[in-house]
Amino acid sequence: MKILLAPSETKRSGGILPFDLNTLLFDELLDPRMKLLHIYTNILQEGDMQVLSKMFGLKKESDILKYKRDILHEPAMKAIERYTGVAFDYLNYGELDNDAKNYIDENLLIFSNLFGVLSAKDLIPEYRLQQGKAIADIKPDQFYKPLLQPLLDRYLEGEDILDIRAGFYDKYYKPSLPHTTLKFIKEGKVVSHWAKAYRGIVLREIAKAGIKSIDEFIKLPIEGLSIHEIQTKKHKTEIIYTIENL
Repeated sequence: MKILLAPSETKRSGGILPFDLNTLLFDELLDPRMKLLHIYTNILQEGDMQVLSKMFGLKKESDILKYKRDILHEPAMKAIERYTGVAFDYLNYGELDNDAKNYIDENLLIFSNLFGVLSAKDLIPEYRLQQGKAIADIKPDQFYKPLLQPLLDRYLEGEDILDIRAGFYDKYYKPSLPHTTLKFIKEGKVVSHWAKAYRGIVLREIAKAGIKSIDEFIKLPIEGLSIHEIQTKKHKTEIIYTIENL
């Protein structure tokens, strides 16, 4: 089973390993990634604070300057450790045992506004790019979508697919294969912030249990959640969870 997850704009600092673009998932994306990264780093070097503010989604000069550096020569760490934010906090990858970490490393794909898509174990530097913002005149979703759609359809063929991304990332890749999504409701209403938290919780429980299929996943008990309904339309199945407590 493969799991698709959205990234986080916030990142953990640090890393001890060198960044090597050649090691990222999908050799076919090497040249497009290099092209976009060169444009990105040129913008950083030019240092126009208004441009950087818009691209980073930051206003304070001190915050902007933190990301104004040559990321090609910055230290790297696993993508799953680099990204922070609600879902990643609730996954709490660092506290998982080795088997669960290995499950995440091998089965989780994280979408990225700068790199397109990554394996959880890919080593990446710290960077900043606000969701939906262009790099010069290039919109990353439009840049990557024609590349990712056929590439991921081939890669995911024959796999059970659990798509727990935010809807925005359909702009990068919208599965044409059978796949499963999640929705979380509380007192009859769809929740947003807590949806991020429960995506992390669900991912954590899947990894701990070593789930291999959607059928196994549906049977997996998750504390605080109960399945309210399962809806299937064409190639998309949606599991609707009721949040029993917050």
